[in-house]
Amino acid sequence: MATVGTRSETTFDHDVTIVGGGPAGCSAGVFTARADLDTVIYDRGRSSLKRCAYLENYLGFPAGIGIETLYDRIQDHAETAGCTIVSDLVESLDSTADGEGFVVETQDGETATTRRVITATRYDGEYMRGLDDDAAMFEMHEHDGTEREIFDRGYADADGTTPVSGLYVASPSEEADMQAIIAAGRGARVARRVIADARIDDGWWESAADGVDWVRRRAELEDEWTTRATWVDYFDDRYAEDAPVEPDSARFRRVRDAVIDERRSSYITSEEIATRTETGQETLAGYLDPEAVVSGLDQTAVLDAMDDERIRDYLDASDGRAEVSE
Repeated sequence: MATVGTRSETTFDHDVTIVGGGPAGCSAGVFTARADLDTVIYDRGRSSLKRCAYLENYLGFPAGIGIETLYDRIQDHAETAGCTIVSDLVESLDSTADGEGFVVETQDGETATTRRVITATRYDGEYMRGLDDDAAMFEMHEHDGTEREIFDRGYADADGTTPVSGLYVASPSEEADMQAIIAAGRGARVARRVIADARIDDGWWESAADGVDWVRRRAELEDEWTTRATWVDYFDDRYAEDAPVEPDSARFRRVRDAVIDERRSSYITSEEIATRTETGQETLAGYLDPEAVVSGLDQTAVLDAMDDERIRDYLDASDGRAEVSE
């Protein structure tokens, strides 16, 4: 059970619930889970990505990538980051009795509470009807002479925030797009807003809450930055003026410690870089068919690589499906 922030004593099943497990939803989930927010992704609806025959413009795949392959990979990534993926369709969202969060009900009749919701389904927002108190969430739309109400794609701001506190829209929105890579970027942008808001609820303030999820080389740290005192001076110079509390308050010190810990932990050694690189390559290799790997390499290059113990182990694990002859 997760309790978020200082604004409410309410305890929720999840910090963040994401509706939709495509590029936007999984991208959002990777960011929120890595920020230690308990995140669940519901995914059993119509996916616009799965309507695509083959994806040829997703950066990092020069010859394109099969849709099912990419879909499996993005969901694996979300789970590795810490998300729980539930194969169920969200039927409705309603506010909790205290108005501090949401009750999620699924097609299978399951319910769960959550502090925040990110919608990441392209087609419609019918499941959000219960939140439309001011009748501004839906608008009339005419298509082929027939009028019907659809979710207003201008309802959310550029960062995904909406008039409903705790509700964020990655899609459907004017900022979303049919291109998978743009949808992924949209999900990440909305997630950063969610993370900042969760931190603000926990006593942070806007400038301090806007963090960056990346790792850097520890070797780039100059001598003075290896000491905590330098980071304390940096934080005070940069964030104290905007702080809503005095620099000697317990709240200020708590936020400062959290920010400094996060920033310092983002620097990793050359050994850690090598270990993560190797793990990343091995994970990527596990997704590939051994025969495809061998056929895609120059024969001489493969034979030369046989001196690499990891390549030998990989080929041995293929049970003879990827044979290389001298």
